[in-house]
Amino acid sequence: MTNSINNVEFVENLVNKTVKVLLVEKPDKNQISFEIAKSDIHHLLSVLKTSGWKQLSYLSAVDWPEENKFEVVYVLFNWDQPVYVQVRTKIDREEAEVDSILPIFPGAKYYERECHEFFGIKFPGNPEYHKQLILEQWDDIPPLRKDFDPSAYSDRKFPSREYPQDFSVKDPANQRKAKREARKERAESLRTGGKKQ
Repeated sequence: MTNSINNVEFVENLVNKTVKVLLVEKPDKNQISFEIAKSDIHHLLSVLKTSGWKQLSYLSAVDWPEENKFEVVYVLFNWDQPVYVQVRTKIDREEAEVDSILPIFPGAKYYERECHEFFGIKFPGNPEYHKQLILEQWDDIPPLRKDFDPSAYSDRKFPSREYPQDFSVKDPANQRKAKREARKERAESLRTGGKKQ
């Protein structure tokens, strides 16, 4: 095994030979990130997998409403050359769709379902991407989109409550606090074998 600096250089050379890279970032010595065109995703992920990056650690998205884009993010890991490779691509927010990577990484099935559920991105090729995974009976825009308004959703779904301004103190003599302090002292004495320090 080579050191991680060489591993980062290795994967950078591999990716640059494989696809046109739009942006490269190196967050630290064990990570490298590539932004590529959506049309190159399958090819690059296939090459990385056959080169040892066999673990799809994560798949998610970032919402960039000011650009009217979603950024789909794939994170891969290689156990022999310990480097995380992040592959990113930006897609149109209005027609958010990326072909499924199930033929390359079968474990992406649930990541794609989650990404669809939370961002609304479609993954044709994954026959179950549209099935709800976490948000049962969700009936609003996906909640991780930045144009989702949680306050408006809450106001629409849950009854309004009035909270009184006055409150009562249930333990005015702070007896509970004294008991907590006594327990804390006892625990400290047990850690020192009962000897005071």
